Amino acid sequence: MKGEPLSSTLEPAVETPMVGKSVITLDDLSIHQIQELLHKAQYIDSHRKQVAHTCEGRVLATLFYEPSTRTRLSFETAMLRLGGKVIGFAGAQLASVTKGETIADTLKTVSNYVDVVAIRHPKEGAALVASRAASVPVINAGDGG
Repeated sequence: MKGEPLSSTLEPAVETPMVGKSVITLDDLSIHQIQELLHKAQYIDSHRKQVAHTCEGRVLATLFYEPSTRTRLSFETAMLRLGGKVIGFAGAQLASVTKGETIADTLKTVSNYVDVVAIRHPKEGAALVASRAASVPVINAGDGG
């Protein structure tokens, strides 16, 4: 549940230095961390039944300030297949940004409701701003167009 590292519920048990950390750019990751992520993904793909409840009780926020079908649905499907829930919006017109709320303001609030955030924004650097404001890990689902 919230506060318990997700990787602790996935086999094989490998200490993951990424637990609780945001993923903003691949340049921030070591080769070892990238290999670990790929290894975990491969394990999940080949053990779908065993990991079907891994994210039970967890919530992903998908904050998509620009149109995206494949990326948004990929994140949402992955969370649902792992037993989690998804909240969010698709399109800036559906967000409080239309009332002048900043990304930082949105993330400070939304991160109190969820365990992880996936954000897509047309402005370069938006995911980094989001990760600095959030109290949960943020995944960059695309920024800068």
